[in-house]
Amino acid sequence: MNSRERVLAALRRQPVDRVPIWMWYHPDTAHRLASYLELSPALIGEALGDDIVQTWVGNNQAMEGVVHEQDGETHTDAWGITWIKDGPFNQILHSPLQDADEATVRAYRYPYKAIDELMAPMAAAVARSGGRFVGCDVSPCLFEMNLRIRGMEQTALDLVASPALAAWMLAEAGAFSQELARVACVRFSLDWLWTGDDVGGQQALIMSPGTWRRMIRPHLQAIVAVGRAQGLPVAYHSCGAIRPIIPDLIEIGVNVLNPIQCNCPGMVPLELKREFGSQLAFMGGVDTQELLPRGSAEQVFRATRELVEGMTADGGGYILAASHAVPPETPLENILAMYAAAGVTPAEILDRAADLRARAGAARAPAAP
Repeated sequence: MNSRERVLAALRRQPVDRVPIWMWYHPDTAHRLASYLELSPALIGEALGDDIVQTWVGNNQAMEGVVHEQDGETHTDAWGITWIKDGPFNQILHSPLQDADEATVRAYRYPYKAIDELMAPMAAAVARSGGRFVGCDVSPCLFEMNLRIRGMEQTALDLVASPALAAWMLAEAGAFSQELARVACVRFSLDWLWTGDDVGGQQALIMSPGTWRRMIRPHLQAIVAVGRAQGLPVAYHSCGAIRPIIPDLIEIGVNVLNPIQCNCPGMVPLELKREFGSQLAFMGGVDTQELLPRGSAEQVFRATRELVEGMTADGGGYILAASHAVPPETPLENILAMYAAAGVTPAEILDRAADLRARAGAARAPAAP
């Protein structure tokens, strides 16, 4: 099986040669892996055997895709949000509607004119996919997008004090996410559409389930419908304790749930698999708070193997991933143990890295006279 076939089979709960894999790494972890494999950080996923190629066309590109060299460097994105490099990540320096009155908020317009520019990273991802499964990420889509343009405190206050304004803002965010999804699905040969909206805290949803169903669900359903209309599976990302809305996600057509933050109440992967596995595929669940950074390689191997076996007991429906970005304090041997538990040996990884280095060297070699 190639990577694309492997992921598609897993989503259909069909037998696979090994569980599909897709990991996210903290930038410092990615650089350590790149040094170990003697590769560019952009190539470590391919060397490790990850099966999915994906990039952002939404606002996460502005947060994670724009890379600054020095702390304090800034950029302002198409939404009017100003970001500053602070440590390994870009952080919001200024939200354009943070102190705005209602008239100014309602005058705000999403950057429809920038959609062609926003699609450029997706074109590059498709070009380098090389038989891997291709995803397009339009997140953040709704509440989290409002947090970025309005500020966290004001966005939360709007839900209570100005619900009509909050509803208007969510509708505007949803309409733009739908258009991003529509353009991406028409323009590129995709394997899934990825949506996302962090609405879970460490202990519970950050709003009541009733508020989520009233304010968020209708707009998310419309975004999901764009991908489903194109015959694509749709993945949904939210960190935190989101167990109360999982049945809703299934009802509106979500096919894949990520990242299964397993230390949160109600988010034990094997319990979710037993309850929802016939209706929903899962991606994630390897603990990044204790197991990966603090466990031994043997513990990581054993826990990952048990997770994979339990989550694929019906033949599929699972993609191996961590419950968050793999943190920088994670020993390299633990990362290798996690992959080994999925059937990808260190020898395979080193062989692929050598092939990638040779390919890169050949591309740089001057042409014969």
